[in-house]
Amino acid sequence: MSQQQPLISHLLELRNKLLKAIGSVLLVFIATVYWANDIYHYVALPLMQSLPETGSMIATDVAAPFFAPFKLTLVLSFFVAIPYVLFQIWSFVAPGLYKHEKRLIVPLLASSTLLFYLGIAFAYYVVFPVVFGFFTSVAPDGVQVATDISSYLSFILKLFFAFGLAFEIPVAVVLLCWAGVTTPTELRQKRPYIVVGAFVIGMLLTPPDIISQTMLAIPMLLLFEGGLLAAKMYTPKEDEQESENEHPESGS
Repeated sequence: MSQQQPLISHLLELRNKLLKAIGSVLLVFIATVYWANDIYHYVALPLMQSLPETGSMIATDVAAPFFAPFKLTLVLSFFVAIPYVLFQIWSFVAPGLYKHEKRLIVPLLASSTLLFYLGIAFAYYVVFPVVFGFFTSVAPDGVQVATDISSYLSFILKLFFAFGLAFEIPVAVVLLCWAGVTTPTELRQKRPYIVVGAFVIGMLLTPPDIISQTMLAIPMLLLFEGGLLAAKMYTPKEDEQESENEHPESGS
């Protein structure tokens, strides 16, 4: 029974953290769902501005005019609530971390949130105008561009997630080096393979067009170089780790 009690208390605490995280997403959704159509219109602007005068967006499904803005608002609610969701994760794992681990995790949580938002902003303000401008300009003569709103939503959400996750590369590099899996020197030596890998990942995460693939791969390579610079500052010192392993901090 004595061993079961800590497990049960941890599970209850995990449940409470998950409920708070889900509740934050629902709270943002309830606060923004009234403007769901306006939100969709704003997200659709890069395509609308690229369409010819005779072009327009259409809804091929009866329920699409309702469900497409509804789904977009729900996903964006999760994006907005990410800082609070990460805070709940942090508050759950913090008591079991050492002091030097806490000094690493806190800035990584903040930077990962910022980088995720930067990835989404880069996709919306830089990638979308270029990609949609290219697609609409190469339409054959006699073909009227009329994009379905559900298909457009799936397309942009895929790009949002792709660029949001790709911009987390510096965080991944720092974690790998900090955990001792690799070192900045080893990663530099493998740079040619990483260049190829970036374009392969860009091909897998983005729709099958060379423009979005390249516009994802190039920032990934730049972020990788930034991660190498950051990894130098967060490489743990052996004497510091040994000292804290002998005197772990219980946390609060």
